[in-house]
Amino acid sequence: MPPPLTLAVTLRTLSALALVALLALAIALASGSVSVGARDVAAALGGETQREGAAIVRELRLPRALAAFGVGGLLALAGALMQVLLRNPLADPYVLGISGGAAVGALGAMAAGMSLLAGPAAFAGALASTLLVFALARADGERNAWAPTRLLLTGVVVASGWGAVIALLLTLAPAAQVKGMVYWLLGDLAGASSPLASLAVLAVVLACALAMARDLNALAQGALDAAAIGVNVARVTLALYALAALATGAAVTTAGNIGFVGLVVPHAVRVALGNDQRLLLPACALAGGTLLVIADTAARTVVAPLELPVGVLTALIGVPAFLWLLHRSR
Repeated sequence: MPPPLTLAVTLRTLSALALVALLALAIALASGSVSVGARDVAAALGGETQREGAAIVRELRLPRALAAFGVGGLLALAGALMQVLLRNPLADPYVLGISGGAAVGALGAMAAGMSLLAGPAAFAGALASTLLVFALARADGERNAWAPTRLLLTGVVVASGWGAVIALLLTLAPAAQVKGMVYWLLGDLAGASSPLASLAVLAVVLACALAMARDLNALAQGALDAAAIGVNVARVTLALYALAALATGAAVTTAGNIGFVGLVVPHAVRVALGNDQRLLLPACALAGGTLLVIADTAARTVVAPLELPVGVLTALIGVPAFLWLLHRSR
């Protein structure tokens, strides 16, 4: 089991991460193709909309920055939960095909000319994929029906199937829609005008996960060890899967497919802070949100006035960062 955490260490660590998150949000509000000063940012946060810069911040940049923080926090939190569930530090929110199901739902709605329903369709696809993987991974009469290896392999196969369906949808979609569909697949926060939903889901998932933090610490040591000290492994496994599916579905619904946040952030936080879920989970939420805010700010400004898909930048950041973390943790 992880060593005991002191309240002072926890508060100090989370306060430092929160300050970095606030700094990233401030930079996001001030950065863009139109220069906005600190006075305009302060005026926007104070509710003033008469100044042109304040209106840009309040109506465009603030909702997008908050949505980026919510999505990043959800992906990182889902990754941390998946890594406990599979007891594999290389697991991420997409490994069980959840994001593939969400993408199929959203792209299907777009192809049918019902773009307004893309969000609900993405969430429904994520939920359907979760149920499908769990049903296929369960073998009647086996005690370890939901063993990590079985879930992992089943998820990889289901994810490959969703990838084929996505390719089929892109092939059959009208040419005028393909560009928007591909851009969404690469990750797009431009349409995230209602950030409260992702932030609310993040708060719910984090609260539920923290309520199980002691059980998660035990489960991280192995299912047999957890069961020996009284943890209901089957119930905790189901809860973890449901929370990870909810977090990933909400993130994909808001911003499309954004990779590597759920893989790199929990791994990096674990290397830096240890494996105590009471600190790891809120730290992942803060660090994941901060990373995606920074990536989205760069996506808006690097080649402004053009915008890059934020998923491309997270991949460019995530690949070398993860290779470095792997090398350091050997």
